[in-house]
Amino acid sequence: MKKTTLILAMGLAGASSFALADSKPGFTVQDLVKLNKQHSAAVSNDGNTLVYGLTVKDEDGKSESELYIQDLTRNDAKPVQLTGVKGTEHSVAFAPDDSAIYFIAARDGSSQLYRMPLSGGEAVQLSKLPVDVDGFKLSADGKQVALQLRVFPQCDTLQCSADKFEAQTNQPNQGREYEQLMVRHWDTWHDHARNHIFVAPIEGNQLGNPVDVTAGLDTEVPPKPFSGMEEVTFTPDGKSVVYTAKAPSRDQAWTTNYDLWQVPVTGGKAKNLTPTNQAWDAQPVFSPDGRYLAYLAMKRPGFEADRFSIMLRDNVTGQEREIVPLWDRSPSSLQFGADGKALYVTAQDLGQVSIFEINPQFGDVKTVYNDGSNSVVAVTGDRVIFSHKSLVEPGDIYSVDKEGNNLKRLTDTNKEKLARVKFGEFEQFSFKGWNNETVYGYWLKPANYQPGKKYPVAYLVHGGPQGSFGNNFSHRWNPQLWAGAGYGVVMVDFHGSTGYGQAFTDSITQDWGGKPLKDLQKGLEAVGEQQKWLDVNNACALGGSYGGYMMNWIQGNWNDGFKCLVNHAGLFDMRSMYYVTEELWFPEFEFGGQYKDNKDLYEKFNPVNYVENWQTPMLVIHGEKDFRVPYGQGLAAFTYMQRNNIPSKLLMFPTENHWILTGANLELWYANVLGWLDSWTKNQ
Repeated sequence: MKKTTLILAMGLAGASSFALADSKPGFTVQDLVKLNKQHSAAVSNDGNTLVYGLTVKDEDGKSESELYIQDLTRNDAKPVQLTGVKGTEHSVAFAPDDSAIYFIAARDGSSQLYRMPLSGGEAVQLSKLPVDVDGFKLSADGKQVALQLRVFPQCDTLQCSADKFEAQTNQPNQGREYEQLMVRHWDTWHDHARNHIFVAPIEGNQLGNPVDVTAGLDTEVPPKPFSGMEEVTFTPDGKSVVYTAKAPSRDQAWTTNYDLWQVPVTGGKAKNLTPTNQAWDAQPVFSPDGRYLAYLAMKRPGFEADRFSIMLRDNVTGQEREIVPLWDRSPSSLQFGADGKALYVTAQDLGQVSIFEINPQFGDVKTVYNDGSNSVVAVTGDRVIFSHKSLVEPGDIYSVDKEGNNLKRLTDTNKEKLARVKFGEFEQFSFKGWNNETVYGYWLKPANYQPGKKYPVAYLVHGGPQGSFGNNFSHRWNPQLWAGAGYGVVMVDFHGSTGYGQAFTDSITQDWGGKPLKDLQKGLEAVGEQQKWLDVNNACALGGSYGGYMMNWIQGNWNDGFKCLVNHAGLFDMRSMYYVTEELWFPEFEFGGQYKDNKDLYEKFNPVNYVENWQTPMLVIHGEKDFRVPYGQGLAAFTYMQRNNIPSKLLMFPTENHWILTGANLELWYANVLGWLDSWTKNQ
């Protein structure tokens, strides 16, 4: 395996993205919001051509997004702009014969499916539907397309759904009526429409009549809010579609029982392929010859952070088995190689998101690439083409051979912009945490680091809680922004974090304030001993979601550890939180049932029960459209501090959800956060 080191990170990013000249300024949020962003990468079936979307930001922050094409057969090939029409193109796919690409674009105000011949000529609009096309998947022969459309299940026509959407837009203040949960999810009130899958033949330069193969289904296909067409696939013969969905029921808010369903492309009754598993089944993929169906499956109902195992079904014999039962990692994606003899998966692994090759017959696991955060774009010939990010790289396309050698950068989309800034050096470290078990983390030096000086610490605590602050590049919580502002940055993947084995992840369940707090305490002490330039006695802690919960928990249970705290979307009162959040399966698994059934555990780790110990200055931030942790949780924490004369500040975003997504709001967020840290660590 390739060990993650500072030297490797510098070598991969190159001088353009890891500038060392002392004259260059540190990375700022203004730099962050102007970075170009790659998206929608696809590789031709013959492996010779790369197409990707690129959103380009100018110095004024204005952006436009176009498609670019690049010849992969030449080492000196440069990307060539392929489109130039207003309306972002995304979700690119190659035709089976590589003669054209398909993509979605909103060129006339509505998102529709387009096809562009690669031999020359303009893109042709294939779909002209009264509702938006949100996603698509081509059949293996390219003669059919599955479309993700949002419709009203009771409607018999797409025009009926379009009319209902228009009526809702024209009368936005009518009361909403509900008879079961969920009534809202993530940042959206349920409007009674659903994601459905339609199948249409491709007839020349247009689509034939789309058939709703999920007609009448009162659940989401693909599931909201973060799943896409990776949850939908054609059978190799093109006669059926397999998709992931929950069965219609009243328990949508407290079950994670997603199943795989198969339905004819002509519509009709769907067959449940995974009825015996009451936990999460996802991401069906067929081998190229159609013999095998591979998919991901959890084992524990109600647990969204359970380990995904890789299941393989023989479509001839009907036999099914888990192919790597002893491999203690949880894949996040999988696909077959072109010959069907190997699966290529990504999974979190010791602070990285790594690429692995798995032999589905014998269960052998081989690491292909394990530095940074990676997602597979394509497997072609003897190479794996992937998107790569790290703590010093925002995201570009690379390739590596299947043995993990001969790494090659294919794109460099922020070369000029990153050449003007200086990133802080970083390194992974470890220490003995709770019960003397090994815990990992990262530190970053200030961009303007000078040997012999001590620097204040920004201690970042990740959310989830089953998550990770690893070797990745974030457009929200980006540790390089604190490094650019003169802080030493420390991030610890405490017990409960992902990528260190399922037992480590499980250890936080029903112990939210126990092992993780001990890890954070021991981690700060350990990194201070290991890196003497870190002034751990002049530190502020920051976190969002569970990280925000931890800020509230620290207030009551480690109230002399920090000069200040920053709490973004943190849980304050576990009793009220249970009754206002939307995904009830989450608290019910984490705390052993409903609040009424296990109130002692909810109250044991309830920050509101320890407010008499609060004394640390704290900035509270929340989005009003946050339905995962509704903003009343942040407002309650601020109210207590204001009423009891604890230095505090509230920053509320009316249009943001659990995350801060817009550039102007992100700049305001960092101005407040860095200003708050400065006032308590640098200006005392």
